[in-house]
Amino acid sequence: MTLAVAAAARAAPQVGASSRGLALALRDVRVTFAESGRNPRLVLDLPVLDIAGGRQVAICGPSGSGKTTLLQVLAGIELPQVGTVRWGAVDVAALSPRAADGWRRATLGLVFQQFHLFPGLSAVDNVLLPLRFDRFAITSENRARAGELLDRVGVRAGARVERLSRGEMQRVAVARALVKAPAIVLADEPTASLDRATAGRVADLLCRLCREERATFVAVTHDAVLAERLDRQFTLTEQGLSGPVRAYVPTS
Repeated sequence: MTLAVAAAARAAPQVGASSRGLALALRDVRVTFAESGRNPRLVLDLPVLDIAGGRQVAICGPSGSGKTTLLQVLAGIELPQVGTVRWGAVDVAALSPRAADGWRRATLGLVFQQFHLFPGLSAVDNVLLPLRFDRFAITSENRARAGELLDRVGVRAGARVERLSRGEMQRVAVARALVKAPAIVLADEPTASLDRATAGRVADLLCRLCREERATFVAVTHDAVLAERLDRQFTLTEQGLSGPVRAYVPTS
């Protein structure tokens, strides 16, 4: 683990603590994918992206514009061929796979379109799964934090996830992403598989909880209901990233 990642892990918020979101400074990022018998294909070419700590940002754009690749780059899952992706003091583009995994565990909450919940486990045990990667024993404080989040999202802690509606499953996934009070929350089309009414409720919930936790929140989305609730909305195309500031004042 690098010194920068070790420092980030030491500074990571304790479970249940109020975190302050990290700022992003992305510079000159290029990602290419190799294709058999062809020249490498450019999938992302982004000169600059700055996000202040604690802000909420939507990345929109047509299919194939590189939105999911950008989210993976921000998470340190996909490494660019060139460029820097600096969250606070840590350039995640320069980390080894092992160090990047440690950074994600200490810093990041992820919400996916496909919920990635484990059938046969209760809602609370699904929420606690990220903590089990860090320690053998789950403390009473951990369990209380998970139960509190499930109360907030309106899902019974003991409910079996395979018996939940899609909207309830996504709300469990939101609680799981926030259980470690991460400094950053990244979401990949978090409302895409939901009906309109449920998507609106999940969007409100996700934004409100991230604001309360003071986490920096970045969502890749086609959902205008979600995008319009965020502080800024960018559009990613083959020509780059553009978009005006969107002013949204939470009602509660």
